[in-house]
Amino acid sequence: MAEKVKVTLIKSPIGAIPKHRATVEALGLKKVGAVNELPDNEAVRGMIWHVKHLVKVEEI
Repeated sequence: MAEKVKVTLIKSPIGAIPKHRATVEALGLKKVGAVNELPDNEAVRGMIWHVKHLVKVEEI
C-alpha cells in the first residue's frame, strides 16, 4: 500500500444521500475538482469505498 492517497471529487454530491455528503466533506472535499492528500489507512479507505462513485483515487 502507498503511504498517502490523492482523492479528487469528480461528481457533485448534491443528489447523494446525506451520509455520503457528510463523508465527502469529512474527506476534505468541498467543490468538484477539489483534491486532498490523505494518509492511506483503513479508516480513509472505508470512507472512500462509501463514496467511490463520487471520487477518483490515486496512490502516491
